[in-house]
Amino acid sequence: MASYRRRSRSAPVLLLCVSLCFPPLRTEPVLSCDALRPGQYLCNEPKIDEITQEPENCTDATALVLCLPAPNISCLLSNGSEFKFSGDEVGFNKTISCRNVSGYYSYKVAVALSLFLGWIGADRFYLGYPALGLLKFCTVGFCGIGTLIDFILISMQIVGPADGSNYIVDFYGARLTRLSINNQTFRKPHLPV
Repeated sequence: MASYRRRSRSAPVLLLCVSLCFPPLRTEPVLSCDALRPGQYLCNEPKIDEITQEPENCTDATALVLCLPAPNISCLLSNGSEFKFSGDEVGFNKTISCRNVSGYYSYKVAVALSLFLGWIGADRFYLGYPALGLLKFCTVGFCGIGTLIDFILISMQIVGPADGSNYIVDFYGARLTRLSINNQTFRKPHLPV
């Protein structure tokens, strides 16, 4: 019986030595840093240009922001090496969407011109449509009906600048986004009453 007690006391010591000498094997493969799940990283806010109210490095409707993996997260960098982050290092860049803004056409100015001087075509001249501005000027805003229609179209951001760019709207301002329905759009079926 004494020998049995000695073995039972030495088994935990042996198990402790084995666990310290042989670390546990990783069961999950190391992911690339840009494949981390939400909550495992934090992306910085983009730096906003004061003139265009869009991210400073916006090109082709995308901008890059720096992302920092959370502390004690290990992932593969772009060069293929594994790195364990402390929470202060940049791990990868993430693309965000932005709008094409030329820096000339303000939404507030276009709406104000349409509301107060739309009957003489100032809004269309400002947006780069000189022929329509001249037509509105010669017909005194199509007798008021054209002025009202233009005001609605400009305020709903349906009519934009002639160069194809977007209005300058405050970064957290009244931006309208058009929703479109196509073959990939899911339509929720109506339940019978």
